[in-house]
Amino acid sequence: MALLLNAALLLALGRWLRTQYQQPTLRIWLVPLLLLKLGVGVISWQRLSADAVFFQSWARVLTEQLWAAPSAWLQTMSSDTFLFEGHQLIYHGFSNTFFLIKLLSALNLLSLGHVLLNVLYLSLFCFVGCWQLVRTIEQVFPQTPRGATILAFLLWPTVLYWSSGLTKESLLVGSSAWLLALVLRWYYGTAQQPRLLGLWIIILAILFFKMRFFFAALLLGALVALGVVRLVQQLGGARSRWGQVVLMALILSGGAWAAGEVIPAFRFNKFTSQLIRNYSDLRATSLERPHIEFNDLAPTGASIARNAPLAIGYTLMRPWPWEYHDPAYIAAGLENMVLLVVLVVASVALLQGRSGALPFALVVGLLFYCIVLAVLLGLSTPNLGTLNRYRAVLLPFLLFLLFQNAYAARWLNRWFR
Repeated sequence: MALLLNAALLLALGRWLRTQYQQPTLRIWLVPLLLLKLGVGVISWQRLSADAVFFQSWARVLTEQLWAAPSAWLQTMSSDTFLFEGHQLIYHGFSNTFFLIKLLSALNLLSLGHVLLNVLYLSLFCFVGCWQLVRTIEQVFPQTPRGATILAFLLWPTVLYWSSGLTKESLLVGSSAWLLALVLRWYYGTAQQPRLLGLWIIILAILFFKMRFFFAALLLGALVALGVVRLVQQLGGARSRWGQVVLMALILSGGAWAAGEVIPAFRFNKFTSQLIRNYSDLRATSLERPHIEFNDLAPTGASIARNAPLAIGYTLMRPWPWEYHDPAYIAAGLENMVLLVVLVVASVALLQGRSGALPFALVVGLLFYCIVLAVLLGLSTPNLGTLNRYRAVLLPFLLFLLFQNAYAARWLNRWFR
């Protein structure tokens, strides 16, 4: 079975690569970037984290249940509890850890439980999702800087590292990029759309939501608001930028209220209490290393708003290169200095009216996702190592926007000819 499944996977990959290579531009980057992605996945396998070991060890036990009692395994897939031959796991609510373990238990049918193969499968999924977005941006928005999506999603160091291998970020970045690609084809594409477009959007949205539901809620909300703006524009309205902003704000605020009524976890008091609890728990384990400190953080709207600008700054700029002697911290700090330069250049271009040619509503939607997610990460994740990993889901979208300006375009078009 494993041989047949892997043969089918390789056949599908070969056909997909051949189709992508037939495109006239950027194809020279396809195979080198794929090999780079898989190579970084191998490096992550050699430096396997404790979380990855935990995922894989429990996934093997679930796979044993699949072979011994398929009906019980199917029941496990739809529940928050696992009981099998003395093994027990109990999770509550939206556990992305348990969901990933379930996915790996099925993936073990291809890999026979070998960690390296699972690492390569997840890295490959992330690459395909990101490359789908690369092609979509090139086809739907040909006036945008060539290579901006490649640099943001496939070459930026921490995004490349954390979204390769046996990590939640591999599925998060891959599913969110692929989801955005399909939605943009739907909203802005003029050519015939691929078959089963709606089904793929639903599958990717579910995967993204199950992996980290607050992240997904923000991006899905932004994409729904963008869709309403596109519909109103096609009917002849929402031509002014302020009109688009107001319309999107109304849709997002209404969606937030409705989500709170349906799902208790999205209610403001419940959400802020969980946020402060996460901050306190992680802070207690991070005191021996550089970490984020808020003096007056409380589960109130006023406190969240007051600390939001600092949270954004911490998410994007911490750690600094001189903050800690560990090589990983120094490397992350140097990357943050490069990110600071990119932010400054993009800000100057914005003030000069040279910020790029992306549709305004799309920029507003992605900025909403990036800003709100940066606030949530900065307020809830004082551990800088964990923050550096979590923000790998945010950074590619932000970098994609920052690389749209005229100055970045001049450099990108030269390197990605």
